[in-house]
Amino acid sequence: MAAPASLLPELEDVVQHGSAEKRAETLRRITTLFLDGAPAFNDHHVALFDDVIGCLIAEIEAKALAELARRLAPVENAPAKVVATLAKNDDIDVAGPVLRAGHLSDPDLIAIAETKGQEHLLAMAKRASVSEALSDVLVNRGDRNVAYSIADNRGANLSERAFTNLIDRAQQDGDLAEKVGQRTDIPPRLFRQLLLQASEVVQRRLLAAARPETQAEIRRILAKVTDEVGAKAAPRNYTAALAAVRALHKERKLTEADVANYAEGGKYEETIAALSTICAVPVEVVDRLMNGERADPVLILARSANFGWPTVKSVINSRPGPKPSQTVIDAAHENFERLTAATAQRVVRFWQVRQGTGE
Repeated sequence: MAAPASLLPELEDVVQHGSAEKRAETLRRITTLFLDGAPAFNDHHVALFDDVIGCLIAEIEAKALAELARRLAPVENAPAKVVATLAKNDDIDVAGPVLRAGHLSDPDLIAIAETKGQEHLLAMAKRASVSEALSDVLVNRGDRNVAYSIADNRGANLSERAFTNLIDRAQQDGDLAEKVGQRTDIPPRLFRQLLLQASEVVQRRLLAAARPETQAEIRRILAKVTDEVGAKAAPRNYTAALAAVRALHKERKLTEADVANYAEGGKYEETIAALSTICAVPVEVVDRLMNGERADPVLILARSANFGWPTVKSVINSRPGPKPSQTVIDAAHENFERLTAATAQRVVRFWQVRQGTGE
């Protein structure tokens, strides 16, 4: 340790009288000295560097601190007090590298998570390992990006409370629901809750991504959901509408334009009958699906038939009850754009097979 000791007189002079440039240059030299010998240093050696570097960074520009953080972050035995100081810095360029690394104790991380902003929370959410206690704070205080990162991070240990929080938030966020549902550590009871509240589109994405041993349970739950959708809706008589629509279909094949015209003209029964005929799904099934709260059945039926968004919007607006808000319409449009024809057709076949139509 003769080399670090020889720097002490220079260090004293730099700390007392050195310019910002001189302090930054001395910091780089001492950091390089530490990094070169870090694998062989014992705790006493590291503590000495901790004191020396700690003196230098007391008053130094953020650019030099950010460089120091990047250099120390990968080092397993980085000076603890220096790392803690960097992690608490308000500048995310300084704090981020060490927050993402494996340094700092859980109490220190939690204290930072409880007081700092979203960028700091996001950095911690990306750590290779995140404890349940830290995850609880990150999920509770974090914004959408933090929630996404935690849900995606397989090294994050989530408590039941964190899962419950994420599932509550996922009611209005299909992407988050999908990320949470794909975690293998989600408790079965909470997975069922997530699946039941998820949109049809998200349900199908989860089914497609699930392990084979999980798919049977998902199908069982989806079958139950399908049976319950619109169960309380008033029954409608489609006899006349079906006769008219089928006669037109026999005369000339029904088109998307026909569905749009029915929907825009306020002919709800004919709209349902036309969708049933084009998609080969029993009219009573289409009726129940359309009368549910979710817009996803409309998206699935329309995408399977290669309809465009204007027609889909008209069909959504034709449903009984209050007209959907613009927020609901925008969310439906976003989900429709993401939904592939192949996925939609698989769902429609599911509805067909369950009802014995066989097409």
